[in-house]
Amino acid sequence: MSDGESYELLGFDHVLLPVGDLGEAVGFYERAGFAVGFRFDEGGITQLKVGGETPGILLRVEEGCGHRPPPWSAPRIWLEVPDARVAARAFADAGIGTLDEPFAVATGWAVEIADPWGNVIGFTDYSKRPELGRRA
Repeated sequence: MSDGESYELLGFDHVLLPVGDLGEAVGFYERAGFAVGFRFDEGGITQLKVGGETPGILLRVEEGCGHRPPPWSAPRIWLEVPDARVAARAFADAGIGTLDEPFAVATGWAVEIADPWGNVIGFTDYSKRPELGRRA
């Protein structure tokens, strides 16, 4: 961008997660509390809603993407929830295991899950610092 041109980051469009089977992935994420924004099976994609925001999580079928445990250093997507410990109980009720028990973070509590393809989603609250959260 040498001619004085520049760009600015405007915000997130979508976060893409590779999955091996769209139907299985949608079922997993629905059990985890996500709502489907749209589903386009012919294109191998489904958009999951995240709160009232327009961007969401886009599940995309990738050829040869098999089940695997999450690598320790896997990137994590964390989403804000009112209470991460309540989220952990909801996952247990839905038959979804967490990577560990809910744990304390500087702003509140967090818990993480992994889908069958090793994608890690975290859920965190701002119970210790409500002025920083969306529900302040």
